[in-house]
Amino acid sequence: MKTLILYSLRKSTESVLFGLIFFSFVFMPDNFKSQQKQFARVKTAYTEKEKLVKELFSSKGIELSSATIFIRAFKKEAQLEVWGKSEKYEKYQLIKTYSICSSSGELGPKRKQGDGQVPEGFYHIDRFNPYSNFYLSLGVNYPNASDKILGNKGNLGGDIFIHGNCVTIGCMPLTDDKIKEVYLMAVEAKSNGQTKIPVHIFPCRMDENGMKYLEKEFKTDVKLVPFWKNIQKGYEHFENDKTLPTISVLNNGEYSIR
Repeated sequence: MKTLILYSLRKSTESVLFGLIFFSFVFMPDNFKSQQKQFARVKTAYTEKEKLVKELFSSKGIELSSATIFIRAFKKEAQLEVWGKSEKYEKYQLIKTYSICSSSGELGPKRKQGDGQVPEGFYHIDRFNPYSNFYLSLGVNYPNASDKILGNKGNLGGDIFIHGNCVTIGCMPLTDDKIKEVYLMAVEAKSNGQTKIPVHIFPCRMDENGMKYLEKEFKTDVKLVPFWKNIQKGYEHFENDKTLPTISVLNNGEYSIR
């Protein structure tokens, strides 16, 4: 119980710190990468991981200096993938798969504050926190437009991050060592001009076997299976084409995926 309370207190400071950091960014004349590298932990990440990350991308024929990235996570498998592509090509290639070292909640989307759930659906990175209580953290824009329609209105919660350390209530921790790599990749992509880094979060790999598992284990839940069949379309689009689908949210909260 003490661990959970401490985690909540530490996590609640993330947004406050981000506000201060954002304020400093607004008045710095240099580019985003230069701004980020002024922070000690980011500088350490570049010292320790830049060579490795460049090699990961170059092994796929991608120059890190022009790369864009896409993040995909699977809760059941406890995996987070980083995909990348160069400006010359539309299709993404898998750069590296990371283990999510701790989890909370169950399969299914996050619908209210305090449910311990990791969100499911289609998101993007909306915050970079080099002062995180969990070493480095990348904020996920939960609640998104779908969550605001389908979730517990007025009590949705927030502050969902991909971060370091190995404790979590609703986030995706990778350890301090591995978040250095992912954070660096995200800094590079944003510095390269990528305005939104997509983050797709699924209950599991939503292939035929994955859907059979979900339909069998949750067959009595009248809301979960239809939700999963909806987001499966986004999974299939990327699996089949290695390009990102165009996603919007309908008035009923469902995703339109094409």
